[in-house]
Amino acid sequence: MAKTSLLRPLAVTAAAVLVAGGTTPAMAADRGGATLPTPDTAGVLNALQATTGAGAPGAFAVIRDHGDDDRTRSLAVGRANLDGTPMNSAWRFRVGSNSKMFAAVLVMQLAQEGRIDLDKPLRDYLPAGTLPEGWTMTGRQVMEHRAGVYDHTDDLLEQPGEETTSAFEARIRSKVYAPADLVAMSVKHGQQYAPGSRYSYSNTDFVLMGLAVEHLTGRPYADVLRERIIEPLRLKRTSFVVPRQRIAGAHITGYLTNDDRSKPLLDSTQQTGSWVWSAGAVISSAEDLDTFLTALMAGSSGGLVSDDSLRQMEAALPTPTAKISYGLGLRRITLSCGDVYGHGGIVQGYQTQSFTTPDGHRSVVVFANASNNGSVTQGLMNALEPAFCGKKPAAAPRTAFTPAARDSGGDQGDQGDQGLPVVEDTRI
Repeated sequence: MAKTSLLRPLAVTAAAVLVAGGTTPAMAADRGGATLPTPDTAGVLNALQATTGAGAPGAFAVIRDHGDDDRTRSLAVGRANLDGTPMNSAWRFRVGSNSKMFAAVLVMQLAQEGRIDLDKPLRDYLPAGTLPEGWTMTGRQVMEHRAGVYDHTDDLLEQPGEETTSAFEARIRSKVYAPADLVAMSVKHGQQYAPGSRYSYSNTDFVLMGLAVEHLTGRPYADVLRERIIEPLRLKRTSFVVPRQRIAGAHITGYLTNDDRSKPLLDSTQQTGSWVWSAGAVISSAEDLDTFLTALMAGSSGGLVSDDSLRQMEAALPTPTAKISYGLGLRRITLSCGDVYGHGGIVQGYQTQSFTTPDGHRSVVVFANASNNGSVTQGLMNALEPAFCGKKPAAAPRTAFTPAARDSGGDQGDQGDQGLPVVEDTRI
């Protein structure tokens, strides 16, 4: 597959916009798609400035269009670290739960090879004893977060929904956990509900899928990820180095907002990542996330998954959060101009939202280097609508790049007026 053009680093202390041409990826150029709205860069910039105003040292948005009008728009505000280095959208960072998309692709590849049936009990594809005999949830239910599996991260953090600095230092930064031990933490709480009966986001779900990948291939997860995704796509800034704590090469420093807001931000860049493993420990960059998403949404021609596998991943079901649906490791967000697919991720010190149009013609990666701060999270979510849909006219008809709401359930109404809610993976 053709390579996308490199993102040019942006080094500014306030804000700037970069528009760059480059080589169009073959999978994007060959696919039809509606004309994309011009991004509202002023609206995106306002959202980024809101994240820094809320306490993040810096933030950026990278908007990449592929096809006849190939270009990159990159906006950055603030700093990549508290030493004063300007934010740089080309550098590496921890992507948190965006890692689930990578794990989902590996599982779909194994399903295509006949090594796993997603509609049979997942325990049949795991090492003996990983799940109790009576747990019959399927791989599909696990990937949809509809399996009734307790989220082990609630045991490692001091209270559900928060990533406190005390918990980080005591149980996250330097601790090394075996994936099987993470699952054991979850299993001791018992099955939470009948599989398939409801939605409940659980990081343990994708630890289980990572264990299935290892068991079915007989290879370490990091090796499978490298051999099947990182090397074929030439993702030069993507790695999975658990339990090594450092991020190699040029990278953005991550900061955990202190529980006591009167205290300074905590540098949380160095951490083992073992507490979330395949569910959240990938390190990557905005350019690599764009390359990955563009290849994924191309289906068979992208070289990652077949067209049928992609359709299964996109078959998102409603969640309790308005405008948000979830498929097989892919989140769908309904914007005013249509649906976009991707994921979000928050891991100590880092927040990322990575989404693309269904035809892969536009990807948007928005990022901030602070966590444990809901206002920062909301600022990033608010950048997606102007990035994808542009400036909204006073009474614009819906001119979507996908049919309205599809199977997301409920009355979606006008999605651009009220902003996007913060989704449920607010700590990982």
